[in-house]
Formats: sequence, structure tokens, C-alpha cells
Amino acid sequence: MATVTKSPVGAARLPVTIEDVVEAGIRIGGSVVRTPTLLSKTLSEMVGAKVWLKFENLQFTAAYKERGALNKLLQLDEKARARGVIAASAGNHAQGLAYHGARLSIPVTIVMPRLTPTVKVSQTEGHGATVILTGERFDDAYDEAVKIAEQRGLTFVHPFDDAEIIAGQGTVALEMLADVPDIDTLVIPIGGGGLISGCATVARAQGRPIEVVGVQAELYPSMYARMKGVDLVCDGDTLAEGIAVKQPGEITSAFVAELVDDIVMVTERDLEQALALLLQIEKTVVEGAGAAGLAALLAHKERFSGRTIGIVLTGGNIDTRLLANVLLRDLARLGRLARLRLRLQDRPGALFNVARVFDEQQVNIIEVYHQRVFTTLPAKGLITDIECETRDQAHLERLVAALEKAGFEVSPVELA
Repeated sequence: MATVTKSPVGAARLPVTIEDVVEAGIRIGGSVVRTPTLLSKTLSEMVGAKVWLKFENLQFTAAYKERGALNKLLQLDEKARARGVIAASAGNHAQGLAYHGARLSIPVTIVMPRLTPTVKVSQTEGHGATVILTGERFDDAYDEAVKIAEQRGLTFVHPFDDAEIIAGQGTVALEMLADVPDIDTLVIPIGGGGLISGCATVARAQGRPIEVVGVQAELYPSMYARMKGVDLVCDGDTLAEGIAVKQPGEITSAFVAELVDDIVMVTERDLEQALALLLQIEKTVVEGAGAAGLAALLAHKERFSGRTIGIVLTGGNIDTRLLANVLLRDLARLGRLARLRLRLQDRPGALFNVARVFDEQQVNIIEVYHQRVFTTLPAKGLITDIECETRDQAHLERLVAALEKAGFEVSPVELA
């Protein structure tokens, strides 16, 4: 474990101390994976800083959430263990609680919205948990879980606003700083705030300056808005669903206000780029929230230039179809995959003449789409969309120039 000092005086009123995190590390040690913290030379060169990655996507449930869940379960008394626990979650908290509950023979009930993807329901049930589907939104599931907890005498396990959960999550930073004592900046995703609360507690106890920076998706700036005292909309279909929290915790908000230096925002495009880079460069799969730390470094390079930075790859539970979409969109933005729209005359040899230009430029055609009916062109005209694969943006630009030189009207179909 890292060498630590006593908790700072300014944080004395907070319900979790460095001693709590150290005890949590001892308590859960051997039952969770001590994930590696590795230097990424390529990403470091890209952002102009030393970038250390903490691979929490290598946990058994592929997310750091099981640290806090296990720390909570291990501190229940015998009666509470026998009655069981309940939580509202459609994500990694459910997985971690269900998995360790089964290991410890503690009954686990998870309440999820009715529209939760079947794969998440089956994975949670696969760990031995009882799943109850209710309501259309997470808030409906949360209210139902609290009601059932009171009716059945179950222990409600909050996903982030709980001191024992926070202490468990803080063991992530405890391991990082033990492995890499030179880290001077932690960049941590914020949803409800449990992870950054625990990590900031550890950072502030090191006896040396360590900047703690939170990251939120632009579509869900809930903690940012609370800290800045502004009213911002939290809504939208974000890639980082793991940090798409509309209401941050009350306990965690106190930690962030006291211990966190700054919060930065990232766009959906930043998240997509970071996720793709982690797969291409580090050969590791992360979910959207797991890419938020790197997204912040890419989006705010000047802010982090020259630092020695620790980021947490918080989880790797991403739908494979969504992952494929992100990777294909990234190829399109790099110019390696494109859709070109051409206006042609509907006559023999028209498409052959187009294909000849593609062949001359050594560009691979993937798909061809003709549109003769739903167009404003004359009846003898047609629109053709051609999906193609090029080496890079410069190669694509040479292709477009060659098509225009051959007399074709061509325009790229841009991504949103």
C-alpha cells in the first residue's frame, strides 16, 4: 500500500478517512483483482504528458464497482447478511453486488427499469441475484428498491452515496499511488461521485500536492452544475452511460466540494475517440465511462501538459454492437472509411466509369447504393452513394479530386 499521512484537517468532517480506505484495502484484498497500473508511451506522446492507466476493466465483473460493493457486504452483521441486500441498478453496481453477494452467500435483490437490456438482466441473474423489473426510468426502480428494503428489512446498498462504498472505491487510488508514487494528477470520471470521493481522500493524505480533476460528459454535467451553482440540463443519449447521473450524491458532493480541484467536460466525440484509441493502441476494451479520463486529456491537452497523470479505465462492459459503431465512426472521422455521394446519368457504363476511377486510385469499394425515385433529379438522373475504404484522409482527398477531374459531381456524406 502507499505511504500515507493522517487525514487532512480540512477533511476531518467528511465521513471517510484515509484510515477507512486503507482498512477497506486490507478487507477486500485477495477477493478483487489488484489491477495493473501501466504507462502508455503512445498516449503520453499524443497528449504531452506521462499517462498511467489503471486497468479496472480487468476486474472479474469488468468494473471497479465491485470494490465498494464488497467492502459494504463484508461489514454487514450476521442478521443483515441473512436477510440480504437490495439495490437499484442496471449496470456495474448490480454486477459487483450480485457477484460478491453470491460468493458470501448473501441474498441479493436488484431492481431495474423494465426497459433494461435483456443481456444486463441475464448477467445479473447469472451471478445469483433476484431481479425485479419495474417502472420506465431509473428513478422508478430506485423508489421501488427503497420501498422493498423497508418492507422486507433488507439493507439498501446505494451505488455511490455511502461511506463504505466510497472507502472501497478509494482503494483504486491507493493501489495506483503505491505502484506509481510520481503521479501528480488524478483524472477521475464523475457520475454520482463515489469513485472520485474515495480517490480524492487518498490523494489528499499523501503529504504532497496531487491535483484531483473530475470528468463529466457534457450531456450530464450534474456535479459540475452543483459545484458551480448553475442550472444545467442533464439529458441525452450519452456513450458514457455509467456516469449519466442526473442527481449527484449528498455525501459525495461534500467530498467533491472539499477535496476536488476541478471538473472538466467532454463531448460525445471526445469519448468516442478515446474509446477507439484505447482499443487500437492499448488493445483494451472499455465502456464509454471508462474512456472519460483519456477523453479529458485529449480535449484539454494544455490543461494537463507536462503532468504525470493517473487515469482509471473504470469498466469494460460495452455492448458489442455499440462498440462496432464507435470504431466505424472513428474510421470515418480519420478518412479511412467514407461515403461519397455522386450524381450520375442513368445510362449504361456510368457506374463502370466511376469504378474505374476508384481502381486507378486503389480505393476499395465496400457498398454501392442507387437512388432513382426519391430524388429531385430528372427522371434520367440518379444519386449513387458509394461506401469505400481508404488509407487515410489524404488518400480520400486524392480520390475526390480524381472523381471531380473525371467530370463527376461528388460530395462526402458527413458524420453528425
